[in-house]
Amino acid sequence: MRRRIATVTSAIAAATALALAGCSSDGGSTSAGNGSELKVTESFMPEPVGGSGMAAGFVTVANTGSTADRLTSVTSGLSDDITLHTTRNQRMREVTSLPVPAHGELDLERGGNHLMFMNLKKQPERGEQVAVQLHFEKGGTIKAELPVKEPTYNPKQR
Repeated sequence: MRRRIATVTSAIAAATALALAGCSSDGGSTSAGNGSELKVTESFMPEPVGGSGMAAGFVTVANTGSTADRLTSVTSGLSDDITLHTTRNQRMREVTSLPVPAHGELDLERGGNHLMFMNLKKQPERGEQVAVQLHFEKGGTIKAELPVKEPTYNPKQR
């Protein structure tokens, strides 16, 4: 029983560490002709540890346009189950969309908003790139690559 509790505790700790890791790398952009001018300026996926079958993803989307937008979903060949999450008061919860303000940015980062990849089809390894498609309410779809970094990577501490 203690071994099972330790295994579950380790899996939860690994998932939490993944969700709280960092971000960095350039990606695609889109202009929908409706005032929403979106571009991925940073992206990152921490290398999953412990074979949990889950991974976190982080991106920064800049909106230089005059119209706010919303990230509504993410797709990838790595997983058929990718959800958007926010973390507040040390509690993670799934959300249906995330705002991208006009003349601002959506920053998916350590300890806050992030992507959760569940039921991974394969284990991404450090140095690989994970292709994703970010789907926006007004701005269409942006393709981006998330470089897989070490599990504790945090570009804001470098």
